[in-house]
Amino acid sequence: SRAIKTNQDLLPETPWTHIFYNDFWGTLLTHSGSHKSYRPLCTLSFRINHALGGMDPWGYHLVNVLLHAAVTGLFTNFSRILFGDGYWTLIAGLLFASHPIHTEAVAGIVGRADVGACLFFLLSLMCYVKHCSTRSSSPSTWGWILGAGLCAGCSMLWKEQGVTVLAISAVYDIFVFHRLKMHQIIPALYKRKNLALFFSIGLLTSWGTALLGVRLYWMGNKPPSFSNSDNPAADSDSFLTRTLTFFYLPTKNLWLLLCPDTLSFDWSMDAVPLLKAVSDWRNLHTVAFYAGLFLLAYFSLKGSSNERECNGRTVMNGKQNANGHSCHSEMEYKTLEVKSNFASKEENGIKKHEMQKVQLPSTENIVILSLSLLIVPFVPATNLFFYVGFVIAERVLYVPSMGFCLLVTVGIRALYVKAQKRFLKNLVFCSTAALIVFYGLKTVVRNGDWQNEEMLYRSGIKVNPAKAWGNLGNVLKSQSKISEAESAYRNALYYRSNMADMLYNLGLLLQENSRFSEALHYYKLAIGSRPTLASAYLNTGIILMNQGKTEEARRTFLKCSEIPDENLKDPHAHKSSVTSCLYNLGKLFHEQGHYEDALMVYKEAIQKMPRQFAPQSLYNMMGKCIVSAS
Repeated sequence: SRAIKTNQDLLPETPWTHIFYNDFWGTLLTHSGSHKSYRPLCTLSFRINHALGGMDPWGYHLVNVLLHAAVTGLFTNFSRILFGDGYWTLIAGLLFASHPIHTEAVAGIVGRADVGACLFFLLSLMCYVKHCSTRSSSPSTWGWILGAGLCAGCSMLWKEQGVTVLAISAVYDIFVFHRLKMHQIIPALYKRKNLALFFSIGLLTSWGTALLGVRLYWMGNKPPSFSNSDNPAADSDSFLTRTLTFFYLPTKNLWLLLCPDTLSFDWSMDAVPLLKAVSDWRNLHTVAFYAGLFLLAYFSLKGSSNERECNGRTVMNGKQNANGHSCHSEMEYKTLEVKSNFASKEENGIKKHEMQKVQLPSTENIVILSLSLLIVPFVPATNLFFYVGFVIAERVLYVPSMGFCLLVTVGIRALYVKAQKRFLKNLVFCSTAALIVFYGLKTVVRNGDWQNEEMLYRSGIKVNPAKAWGNLGNVLKSQSKISEAESAYRNALYYRSNMADMLYNLGLLLQENSRFSEALHYYKLAIGSRPTLASAYLNTGIILMNQGKTEEARRTFLKCSEIPDENLKDPHAHKSSVTSCLYNLGKLFHEQGHYEDALMVYKEAIQKMPRQFAPQSLYNMMGKCIVSAS
């Protein structure tokens, strides 16, 4: 709702330049309550959608699906660089296209930020791949690295993690294109032939540093602040709890990639219980995850540095030995016949084409790149450098899932190569086909959950009952199912009794059904849970005023008008509530005959009212005050 429905930056009367000064939700980026999510290109795409189709969701979904299709095509094309033409590239592309973890990013409109970032992420990476292949032969190579830098900047302007493509490009250049080994990187610095390589890496580093520096400056040099419910571990006073939980969360994310059987629109609050002790059995998952990750990285780096033997001769990573022979493990390297663009010759009336041998990366090279692609884009979500406003977010895994799909593909290929019998090879292929089919079926089923809000929130009850029941209550209320909505709100409060928004929503429901005493009770509980909730003060004052408790109502309205908007998630809604409080306070003064006080309050309301507030009623009451006073 805040990203699209109530976002003033999407409206035609709002100058489009505001998009570049506000966060994803339309709040000024330097405001203390800003989420600091700076995604102007995504917001700009929403504005174009709004200009073309208003609030009709069809156009928004169409753009998301087209973006996902484009990303899938680019990813498959990139996989071809690693696996060549054939089944393995197709498998990687199908895994990515069908993975259920992408449902939130594609079916959820705000997930467009992740899909758009991934599109420019891949464009940047492909530009850099082209730069690597033309670096020693074409002057246009620097145009490709310029394109890589610009696309990386665009990716970051879709979503923050897009800037990590520069690190992935460096990994590709060092370990895939140049096939350097870990122990060769430092000595390579002193070799003149590697000057171009390290110049390119230097450009990537400088550009990445510049982008991050500008990004930090533009958001006011301050990290965002989040509530306890957004990220409970970050708010814990126990260092042990924070450490164990933050180390465990990547394990949970990997499991969602491996086995996406349980998915949810929201993983905040207590969806993932905190790990408070070393004896928690989930720590075993953490140990297994990091041990496996370490071993995989170690053997990949170690394997790529080992010399191998072929027919009794020593070779290095498939390169020719002294006798001119070369060694290739089955399916690891493949010779592609490529027609040269410039070498078409005609001898004795017969055309001949020079054939170039294109050597594909080794398994170890692909594993290193895949691990980097899985881990590096996920690092901003790990709470390592700054706290984030979620526990788990499935949409955040959209970019890292590319690394996962490459890892699965290279693992399947390794099993196929090692299988000696035709039966075992067929079993590998059948299992892979079954995995893709199951992923696709799960994606279809999960898309069914995203058909409407009610189905989506019901599907999340088992993961995050407090948030799901609360949102479901709002949906049921909009459907005029009052008793069901009340039950949903009470269910939400059963699981988490201090949710200010839910206490307020229940109070509002009771107020609209003339149950004023109960409504007052829940408004007071909401204020006790969140003293800055201006809308609760507003409705409390209105009930008190209607009950004739004018002095109590006056104090409530005054207290509401004095609440600052600092560190509030939605300062626009807060200002609207404060303005309404001042309007009702002025109305109270007017009814009591204090016309000058009423006039002063109305003037204050006009000064504080937000851009979207309709001022007609305020000016009307001011006119009445002036007439009455005269």
